[in-house]
Parts: sequence; C-alpha cells; structure tokens
Amino acid sequence: MSDHLHVDAKGTQRNKVVFRGGGFAPQSKRWVGAIVFILVIALMEVGTRTGFINNLTLPRPSDVFKTFIDLWNTGLLWKHLLPSLSRLAIGAAIGASFGVAVGVMIGLFSYVRAGLVPIVAAIFPIPKIALLPLFVIWFGIDEPSKYALIAFGTFTPTVVATYGAVDNVDRSLIRMGQSFSLSWFSIVTKIVLPGAMPGILSGLRVSLAIAIILLVAAEMLGAEYGIGAYILEAGSLYDLERLFVGVSILSLMGVVISAIIGYFEKRLLDWRV
Repeated sequence: MSDHLHVDAKGTQRNKVVFRGGGFAPQSKRWVGAIVFILVIALMEVGTRTGFINNLTLPRPSDVFKTFIDLWNTGLLWKHLLPSLSRLAIGAAIGASFGVAVGVMIGLFSYVRAGLVPIVAAIFPIPKIALLPLFVIWFGIDEPSKYALIAFGTFTPTVVATYGAVDNVDRSLIRMGQSFSLSWFSIVTKIVLPGAMPGILSGLRVSLAIAIILLVAAEMLGAEYGIGAYILEAGSLYDLERLFVGVSILSLMGVVISAIIGYFEKRLLDWRV
C-alpha cells in the first residue's frame, strides 16, 4: 500500500495528507556534527604523521590527548578548571542577570530607554580587555577584578540583545492582550517576556562566549591557577601540546554552555511549533 494511503474505520482508502507546516523548523542531526568533528581530527592526525602538516605549528591530536590524560592523572586539571569555572559562573551570572533586568526595563519604559541607551551605546564598543588594568586598580589583582571584568563584558551585549528582543515582540499580541483587559503585569509576564525569550537566549549565547574570552584574559594577569594561566604558561614554554589542551578545554566549556542554553530553550520555548 502506498505511503500516502490509509484505511479508515469503515475500510475506505483515503489519501493521507503529509504535514508540511514545520516552517523550516530545524531538525536534530547531532550525528552529523560528531562525524565532522571526528573527520577533522582524523585529517589532522594523518597530516601531522605524514609530514604534510609541520608538528612545530600543529601538534598531533593523539599527543594532545596524552597530555590531557597526564593532566587528569596528576590532578592539575581540577586545580586549573575549578577556579576558572567559579570565576566564569560568578562573573557571568552577575553580568547576565543585571543585563537582562536592565534590557527589559529599557524595552518597557521610555524614560529608562532615553536615559540608558546612550550610555550602553557608548560603552558597548569599548574592548573590555583594555579595561582590565583599570579593574585591577579599582578592585585589586585578586578575584574581584576578574569577576568585575567578566560581569562587565557580559552585561553590555546582554542588555542590547534583551531590549532588542523586547522591541521585536509582535505588537498585535500586546494589543490583543489590552483588548481583553489584561493588566500591565499580565501582558509583560504572559506576552512580552515569553515573546522576547528566544532573542534573550540567543543573546546569552554570545554573551557567555565573550565571558569565556574575558576569563582567559583575566587569568593571564595575576592568577596562579586557571585555564588562562595554564595557557599562558604553556605558550611561554612553547609547549604546543599543553597549549592545545587548554584551548580544547575552553572549547569544551563553550560546547557545554551552548548545550545548557539549548536545554533551557527546549524547556522555556516549548510553545513554539
């Protein structure tokens, strides 16, 4: 029987209508990413073993993996990773939470928008790494300066993404809520925030990636332990295997953060078809 035919309860054959209303919704093809990643690693391994790629410019992936195992076995992995995760979590949480709050207020209140948008526009283009010496002067060379740099670097892109997402909420939905005499609070919580959530989460992907970059910069100045300090030490010794281990850990941190945001997208945006 054809895939487009089905038999109803009365035994009558009817054409089966294939649903095509997905609206270009992305489909999960995780195995494709895994295959591409394995293929790239395999090409790097073959290239470095055959001499097509110079080992002085790119280490063998197998040697990098051995170095990672040594780092794990000696316990140094957690000595470097845990401080980095702590700094990233605290700094990014402060910056993202304040960024979302300020962005929502800019999107909802005209006076806040008029007062804060020029300030955000002025500080947004400033390279945050260039402010690290200033934060060291203000907060000292210890942990507070690192938290401040990561928080400030996460704050500004989160603000811009948030109030942009609030502005892009369909105004017809808001008018519909007003026509049903919903309160201002109900419109914000049931229409504006859910409608802005996709843009807010997309902005957080960018903000947290910036936070990882600033984490490395902060740890390269006055940190005994941390992935940034580990990379700085490996680079000063021209130890490519250790250097690539540090870079790989940062990349893995980015993948994990992206997966966490993807999880929240599925939970918070399950209303999307």
